[in-house]
Amino acid sequence: MSADKFERMDRLPFEKVFKDPVHDYIHVRHRILLDLIDTKEFQRLRRIKQLGTAQFTFHGAEHSRFSHSLGVYEITRKIVDMFERNYPQEWDLDMRLVTLCAALLHDLGHGPFSHTFEKIFDTDHEEFTTDIILSEGTEIHDVLRRVSPDFPNQVASVITKEHKNPQVVQLISSQIDADRMDYLQRDAFFTGATYGAFDLSRILRVIRPYKDGIAFQYQGMHAVEDYVVSRFQMYMQVYFHPASRGMEVTLDRLLYRAKQLYEEGALYPQFPLLDPFFKDTYSLDDYLKLDDGVLQTAINLWTNSEDAYLSALSKMFLNRQPFKSLSYQKGKDDYLVEALRDIVGNLKYDKDIFTRTNSSSDLPYDYKLKSKTPIHLMQADGTLVELSEASPIVRSLSGNLHGDHRLFVPKEFLENHLTNKAVSMFQEDYDEFQKYILNDRIIDPNKNRSGE
Repeated sequence: MSADKFERMDRLPFEKVFKDPVHDYIHVRHRILLDLIDTKEFQRLRRIKQLGTAQFTFHGAEHSRFSHSLGVYEITRKIVDMFERNYPQEWDLDMRLVTLCAALLHDLGHGPFSHTFEKIFDTDHEEFTTDIILSEGTEIHDVLRRVSPDFPNQVASVITKEHKNPQVVQLISSQIDADRMDYLQRDAFFTGATYGAFDLSRILRVIRPYKDGIAFQYQGMHAVEDYVVSRFQMYMQVYFHPASRGMEVTLDRLLYRAKQLYEEGALYPQFPLLDPFFKDTYSLDDYLKLDDGVLQTAINLWTNSEDAYLSALSKMFLNRQPFKSLSYQKGKDDYLVEALRDIVGNLKYDKDIFTRTNSSSDLPYDYKLKSKTPIHLMQADGTLVELSEASPIVRSLSGNLHGDHRLFVPKEFLENHLTNKAVSMFQEDYDEFQKYILNDRIIDPNKNRSGE
């Protein structure tokens, strides 16, 4: 049975809707999509926050991967509906179901505080997404196989960007895709930031398929341009916020210390759900047992650890007392960073645990990347123009990494006066540390403080 025929037979007698603060209503017309949403693997996404540690900076950012995944599905559904109405010659009807399923399931493999967790335990959420889809025995796999034995492979190939139809792949993963369209608007809504606002309805009006992928009508250039600028602003103002990164570093060092203690046989209290990750012997079932609540429970227990470092870091994380940071120029200032780390290490701190460098950078748009498909505008005669050729604003952002490098240290080193009694015993070291600081950045104290 073809996917198109299955999709027609699989229609619900009454359309199901989910009320959504961003898209108003999310419409589900097919039993298979509703059954995918009801699986335990998809429901787990309710327990994983979309923005990780950014919730500690923007208190409204309590939304989940679940709501984001529904949003990506809804945007994709609107696009596919429009393609079927307006471009039946360019769009293959058989691609509808695989596109909608891939949109819904694209974030299935995210773990607790995903990016920080991934760095410590060397996991990959995209690999877990495909594993969940392809592994016999998962509820997701069983539902997808109702279409055909090969259908899970088709959906997974969209996630891995190996699907034969470039239109399908670009709708889910490209420099302007349904994933980014939803998370920019959703994250802007819940953080209260206006930077992520762009004219989504206009973009959905001018998007169109062509033989080699997805393009946008030329007259919609300014809406696409606004999307690129909004993405740039959200990364600079929200995703790379120093306070969020401070909480991320706190969590990173906390998990690093817990893993270190486990390997030494000294982790107490132990937390069995994390043992497979400390031992690097985890399975898919082990991974699916984890969510934000599980990890926070472990951290809560570790506040009572006999290890002073693990206990302190756990309390810092739970009570929102993150590391503070200074910006520096990577390469040029590396020797200054090491000097400051040594000063921290001279006090009561282990510098490998209580200092950390963190770099955040992003390419808002780049037409030169071989791994990324350029954004194309389609003129009235059908010819394509790459976006930065038509937009001076996008051209100014294109190809340039934006972000910064920061050194994170315990907050008392960046306070105007010593408040920690234990640190006050080392006034000389503290004063030496202050010589390296000017306006939230690291400087060489032996050079002119004006920035020479």
